[in-house]
Amino acid sequence: MQWKGRRTSSNVEDRRGSRGPGLIGGGIGGVVILLLVTLLGGGNVTDVLSNLVGSGSDTGAPYTETAEEKELSQFVSVVLADTEDVWTEVFRKEGKTYEKPKLVLYTGSVQSACGTAGSSVGPFYCPGDQKLYIDLSFYDELRKDFQAPGDFAMAYVIAHEVGHHVQTLLGTSDKLAQYRQQLSKEEYNKYQVRFELQADYLAGVWAHHAQGMNLLEEGDLEEALTAASAVGDDTIQKRAQGYVVPESFTHGTSEQRKRWFYKGFENGTLQGGDTFNANNL
Repeated sequence: MQWKGRRTSSNVEDRRGSRGPGLIGGGIGGVVILLLVTLLGGGNVTDVLSNLVGSGSDTGAPYTETAEEKELSQFVSVVLADTEDVWTEVFRKEGKTYEKPKLVLYTGSVQSACGTAGSSVGPFYCPGDQKLYIDLSFYDELRKDFQAPGDFAMAYVIAHEVGHHVQTLLGTSDKLAQYRQQLSKEEYNKYQVRFELQADYLAGVWAHHAQGMNLLEEGDLEEALTAASAVGDDTIQKRAQGYVVPESFTHGTSEQRKRWFYKGFENGTLQGGDTFNANNL
């Protein structure tokens, strides 16, 4: 992706080096992988986090970033700036005003309006404070553990979380919250999948406009599709436990996530992303 030397966002909040309360069970393994995927799209954040909070304290220690972290933080800021430009224009054409979210960089653990999260949960969006939360160490996990390398793979993750912010602004998040109160867990999960696939579609809309601005390089689209596939519920469950449980899916299969991202990439508009009424996901 063509990003160096370009505008960075003023909406990045750097909390690196400042730790919130600690988390219980922050080790590596199938449970953590499943937790990470549960939260990758911002789904059911409060429920999961409320069960993981342990004790801890704010160290208050100054944070010194490595050269690699500095470059990655700049990249994240540039991608956020690009999403701001794209969604401001898309909303303007729809007669709406885009309210820019904040992106919080943290290390270890962080406090949000949705609860306390550790880096093991991966990037997430909290509708309660309309902020994205990212520990940059996730980039290494995406590259090594999920085998989805490349800067545009990380850009897809950011764009997906911004997609949840778009859903919040459009009122979709509130509708999902209502379903959560009315339906059984199994029935609610079906709507949760549609919600997450719509965020993938919206990430694709952003990628469409990034391509229009000549920001994509050869192989970037494939990187995003690989990342979308890597975080599919079926792929994650097979890896973590050796089998899949479709009724427990909350984000969609690898094929579905790739399909909806690519559909957004082709369309480039809000129209066409109504996953809630789609007959075929």
